[in-house]
Amino acid sequence: MVVPALADLTASAETRECAVNDDDGKREEIKALLTGGLKIEAFPRADTHEAVQAIVAQLQAAKGDLKARLAIGGFTLTPIEHDGIEQSCETCMYYKVHRRYCELPELEVPVEPEWSCRLWRI
Repeated sequence: MVVPALADLTASAETRECAVNDDDGKREEIKALLTGGLKIEAFPRADTHEAVQAIVAQLQAAKGDLKARLAIGGFTLTPIEHDGIEQSCETCMYYKVHRRYCELPELEVPVEPEWSCRLWRI
């Protein structure tokens, strides 16, 4: 069994703390973009495998462009009701509760629990 040096553990904790602090700033930036009138594509929702793949392909092409990823992903500051289901980040399989973060590889953005996007999944 290999045990990392204490210095390595401290560095990891500091890295996580910085990531969380960066998340807060990025979350505020996203909120400002969405309240500032960024045009998004909230519909159609990704109800089929083909729709998911099409949106994911667009997101991959927009890598590094936050505004484009928010628009393509169809981010909203409130839940979307679709097919009788309230879709919010908080109930999505990609949502990391303690970090308030979307871990879908093509998005990878800090979010709020009540936000939503087209790629919502149970």
